[in-house]
Amino acid sequence: MMNDGNDVHEPSPVDEAVAPAPEGGDHADRIAALGEELASARQDALYARAETQNVRRRLEKDIADAKSYAATGFARDMLSVADNLARALGAIPADLRDDDRLKPLISGLEATGRELDKVFGSHGITRIAAIGLPLDPNQHQAMIETPHEAEPGTIVQELAAGYMIKDRLLRPAMVAVAKKPE
Repeated sequence: MMNDGNDVHEPSPVDEAVAPAPEGGDHADRIAALGEELASARQDALYARAETQNVRRRLEKDIADAKSYAATGFARDMLSVADNLARALGAIPADLRDDDRLKPLISGLEATGRELDKVFGSHGITRIAAIGLPLDPNQHQAMIETPHEAEPGTIVQELAAGYMIKDRLLRPAMVAVAKKPE
């Protein structure tokens, strides 16, 4: 700011706070008021610092979650590939598995399945256990009830494998659950 010789200085709240009290004023009251203002300003600063830390922590958690679960959509799409590969391998009859002409093809399909499982594992994608366990609605989806000698509510057949990505459900296992025989 240029000084043109006409120094006009408007008082600010700070100037008023440090300005001497008018003649006959009580300095103790003024000091007490300033002490309260200082305490309030310190409290406001602490609240602001705490809020900043909370925002930073939430942001760090959001970033970590984004990194951990970024591949969720892609992983969900890859599950159909794993399902089809498992169905293809399961559809090969035992007599064809012994055919020397098909052994390389079957070995290649099995190797592809193992590689897919390895890639899933390296990205935190794990298969949900199902058969023989009680139905867990957080991990299993009952598709049918079937009469069975097993305890009612026990999973007796897995129609489609379920998967988790780290600690989140990627796809529930589609299962058949036992009910009392009639």
